[in-house]
Amino acid sequence: MIIKLAKNILPVLIGAAGGYLYYYFIGCNKGCAITGNPFISTAYGAFAGFLFVDWKSIFKKNINDVLKENK
Repeated sequence: MIIKLAKNILPVLIGAAGGYLYYYFIGCNKGCAITGNPFISTAYGAFAGFLFVDWKSIFKKNINDVLKENK
């Protein structure tokens, strides 16, 4: 259970950390919509990590659970 949860949450957390680190080391002070604000940069990083979640296995498991309930 913990490993499955880690596979889904860990990419988002790593992406958020990467977004903040990008803001901290590379971001600018004026005129940058994404990198000028640590919250927005972190959110974009979290979204990028969200894209790496294995959705195929999540949907497959949920569909199998629904099919078992309907039998």
